[in-house]
Amino acid sequence: MSFLTKITDALLDIWTTSGFTGLTLGHVVMIGISFVLIYLAIRKGFEPLLLLPIAFGMFLVNLPLTGLMNPPQNDVAGGLLYYLFQGVQLEIFPPLIFLGVGAMTDFGPLIARPSSLLMGAGAQFGVYFAFVMALLLGFTPQEAASIGIIGGADGPTSIFLSSKLAPHMIGPIAVAAYSYMALVPLIQPPIMKLMTTKEERMVKMDQLRQVSKLEKIVFPLIVTIIISLLLPSITPLIGMLMLGNLFRESGVVERLSDTAQNALINIVTMFLGLTVGATASAEIFLIPETLKLVALGFVAFAVSTFGGLLIGKIMYRVSGGKINPLIGSAGVSAVPMAARVSQVVGRKENPSNFLLMHAMGPNVAGVIGTSVAAGVLLTLFGH
Repeated sequence: MSFLTKITDALLDIWTTSGFTGLTLGHVVMIGISFVLIYLAIRKGFEPLLLLPIAFGMFLVNLPLTGLMNPPQNDVAGGLLYYLFQGVQLEIFPPLIFLGVGAMTDFGPLIARPSSLLMGAGAQFGVYFAFVMALLLGFTPQEAASIGIIGGADGPTSIFLSSKLAPHMIGPIAVAAYSYMALVPLIQPPIMKLMTTKEERMVKMDQLRQVSKLEKIVFPLIVTIIISLLLPSITPLIGMLMLGNLFRESGVVERLSDTAQNALINIVTMFLGLTVGATASAEIFLIPETLKLVALGFVAFAVSTFGGLLIGKIMYRVSGGKINPLIGSAGVSAVPMAARVSQVVGRKENPSNFLLMHAMGPNVAGVIGTSVAAGVLLTLFGH
């Protein structure tokens, strides 16, 4: 065999074992989508902490023959992202995310204005609306429940519920939930402007009352007792959320609170986002059922925004124009993204307006509301 033949055969071997031979149109489409998400994260700043790892995970998994999500077979180890994904499948990452969220969350605005719970509850309307729509489109009750919870705009809760009710759909549901969370600044403003008048958007709200330290310490304990006794299945999420908040408000475990708010939630978010994105392979994502799921998720999120705004408008009327209905859109549990959107839209109409703290009440109420909605669905359709 000549030297030239050996070189030719070697090059041929490299080509036939390369990912180029396995590249399909579907892979190209998904890689293109991942690039769009990377652009939105970097250029537009749409929640890059979430969107960037999700998009890069999506990018990696659609490069053929990398084996990053391959399960172990015989004596061959599985792919790196497969093992990291076990934190999602085994329901470890979502409660840890909630621990960090709790440590970062000030429930003061909700305690100061308990009526914010109504807007948080109203923003769950999209969950049940999408649930019914999914049933009509042929999904099972378990699948429909997992799709509907996307409307709460709470990634960890969506993952937690789908891992119990529809494990085969956990990837697309997680990608849809986190993508819509990241795109809150793009999705919500048009709905907010459609649902409210200029006069309503310009309303300036009175300053909230000062909440005592005792109230802030007692709050997570009471919430944990009530919800855990009513819906025991959702205790892993609510318990970790309120433990993190107790770290924050107690004032005696600053190191634990700081770790939960920063190092822990950053590490878990990185791994969660990367592995969630890695579930969006072309083979799984570009099929009719998944595309219907993604569309229903968008409907759920839009209707949830609508529901929160509707309760906000009712409270505007009942209060004699003292409550700005824009804060109702923050009833979805994308904390603090949705509250910031309420602030931005309100400031555009009235530069002297400051709605952020007022919007945080419905926003944190939405976190609790989505967890309760997930607990109800899990109780009804779990086995």
